[in-house]
Amino acid sequence: MTMLLEKPVSIRGGIHLPLNKSQSLQTPIQKVNIPPHLTIPLRQHIGVSATPIVSVGDHVLKGQEIACHQGLISAPIHASSSGVVSDIGTYPVPSVSGQGAPCIVIDTDGKDECQSFKAMSGDLYEVSPVDIHERINAAGIVGLGGAGFPSSVKMISGLHYEIHLLIVNAAECEPFITCDEALLREKAREVILGTEIIRHAVQAGECVIGIEDNKPEAIAALQQEINDLGEASIELAVLPSIYPVGGEKQLVKALTGLEVPSQGLPLDLGIVCYNVGTVYAVYNAVTFGEPLVSRIVTMTGTAIKQPCNLEVLIGTPISNLIEECGGVTEDFDLLLMGGPMMGFPLQSDDLPVTKTTNCIIAATPADILTRRQSPMPCIRCGDCVTVCPVSLLPQQLYWFAQSEDHDRLKEYKLMDCIECGCCAYVCPSHLPLVQYYQAAKTNIWNVERQHLKSEKARNRFESREKRLNKEKQEHEIEQISATDKEQIKKEIEAAVERVKEKRKSGEMPSQDENGNTND
Repeated sequence: MTMLLEKPVSIRGGIHLPLNKSQSLQTPIQKVNIPPHLTIPLRQHIGVSATPIVSVGDHVLKGQEIACHQGLISAPIHASSSGVVSDIGTYPVPSVSGQGAPCIVIDTDGKDECQSFKAMSGDLYEVSPVDIHERINAAGIVGLGGAGFPSSVKMISGLHYEIHLLIVNAAECEPFITCDEALLREKAREVILGTEIIRHAVQAGECVIGIEDNKPEAIAALQQEINDLGEASIELAVLPSIYPVGGEKQLVKALTGLEVPSQGLPLDLGIVCYNVGTVYAVYNAVTFGEPLVSRIVTMTGTAIKQPCNLEVLIGTPISNLIEECGGVTEDFDLLLMGGPMMGFPLQSDDLPVTKTTNCIIAATPADILTRRQSPMPCIRCGDCVTVCPVSLLPQQLYWFAQSEDHDRLKEYKLMDCIECGCCAYVCPSHLPLVQYYQAAKTNIWNVERQHLKSEKARNRFESREKRLNKEKQEHEIEQISATDKEQIKKEIEAAVERVKEKRKSGEMPSQDENGNTND
């Protein structure tokens, strides 16, 4: 029985935004030159940072592992080009906080010498899902749609669940971002083959690629390759264009009509989702053994002179991308990483491209969709409720966030907020609602972490006290046992002495060697 609806449905809420996508799709994807220096962060994914396995002064090859993953939720890091490791230390990286992070710096030699990789041999269906998982893990692939969740972890989870449906997310609903669309136009065959690799790896019963109806060239390219390759098991679902239909839970709802549980995952429904860029990286990793050392980045915005999509080595300074696009115009305001709705401003262009860098916007004031105006008091108009794709009550969440009422925030499902920004976009009072929600979430997480830390400390203290008491009791028992043994010994000796005395006095008959009495 199919999980897919006969026809995709519109998502709840959402907004129609100016797309601003055509500007960066006028030319094919271009490769950016190798920069003199690559600054490669050790944490480009959700989870634990990778640990360096190279030292300053080491010569490395392109694709060589330079930092290994730590624990289950982590991913290894590879050299994006050949050169010499010049430093391992803290450097500025793209982040909301603007704080630095541990990085490995490579002074490139311009040769781009590559480590040899082991290509897949034989038929795909002769390769076990476990082997595919190991290849993806070794390649350091993470979710390239922005979240950065290690792809191998999601895949290994699929090995422990019955997966009914694989969804490839090609919606790319946020304005300005076109890296996935550009990839589909030029690499549709590789994406279809990568999709089949993942479908085989998670043993999915069904497979669908979800794409918005505003991408006709990409849709045509995908359909052509599906037909040419005879991939009848892969369906193409064209979705009504609305933001944020590309959100994971929204996409599941649009394609299946099913609701992902509160604070749950598509996996809870037997569904796994992968981004188009991730699928392409999986294809290269499984087919050719290539690790993730580059990605497609959209360079766009009204202030960029030549918008386009670039293939960029991980660790390349953003300034090199701007230079590749002819620089910025005089009305340049700021740089955004990501889209205008969910992206964040960058403090500098001297920051490295990471695995999750999908778009850089050189913005003018007109490009900032969540308007930077002085906030006014909430007028309780309810517009935010109408557009919320998760059916939350943004107005109530705003009041509870202001008063730091964590219990009510949880009750009103703040943690289900996907921070899409629809509420802030329509707010006539220009309230920075998403910022309030982000701050409230952080506060709740900090309180819960502190509570967990205190609970662990209490458990450790109680365990220690229990252990000390047990040891004390055991010691007392040993002392008592030793005293009892000594007392018994004395009583036996006294009894023996009494017998001897009686024999001497004639009160008891004597015994011979055989124990017979002499009377």
